[in-house]
Amino acid sequence: MNQDLSILHLVLNASLVVQAVMLLLAGVSIASWAAIFRKLFALNKVKSLNEEFERDFWSGTSISDLFAKATKNAAHCGPLERIFASGMREFQKLRERRVTDVGSLMDGARRAMRASFQRELDVIETNLSFLATVGSVSPYVGLFGTVWGIMHAFVGLGALQQVTLATVAPGIAEALVATAIGLFSAIPAVVAYNRFSRDIDRIANQQETFIEEFSNILQRNVGAQPAPGR
Repeated sequence: MNQDLSILHLVLNASLVVQAVMLLLAGVSIASWAAIFRKLFALNKVKSLNEEFERDFWSGTSISDLFAKATKNAAHCGPLERIFASGMREFQKLRERRVTDVGSLMDGARRAMRASFQRELDVIETNLSFLATVGSVSPYVGLFGTVWGIMHAFVGLGALQQVTLATVAPGIAEALVATAIGLFSAIPAVVAYNRFSRDIDRIANQQETFIEEFSNILQRNVGAQPAPGR
């Protein structure tokens, strides 16, 4: 009896529709885990690069040197450094055009940094909606497989003259495996989505705070040379 009710036996003896549901959920689970590990690695890299740039920024290095470094190594910059470079680039362009109004200079720099911030946030949030979809839809897909399996089991039982627990149990168990696989796909996706959402919120707050702090530095140095220092 134990062997007959093993997971492998139940999966192999399920109806074709239930097997198709299980196969779909298994594929979704694999894709979900791949997305989780990619996102985990990407967020750790973003946090590391942002922290490294903040250390350099507040270490006393001149803004001119930081901007030159960001321009030279644009392909290897973190989001925070690219936001800084966008604001600095726009600020210098306006200065080169002989714009002297403080409000215009600061508005231009802030708009450039805000646009860069939104682009970076869109990249950071990649695959997050996929995890949310997996977490919300997988249990229902598994439930569909369970309902279909139970219907199939009862149709088969209808042809029997005597129904016992031994005849009912395998069909019901086969159907319930689909729900179990659905939950197995959904739970890690939901946990990862919540964790990544909190991490992304912290990164977004860090970047928004930097935009305000850098804007204040630019405003204090608005009367300096095109590449201001602090």
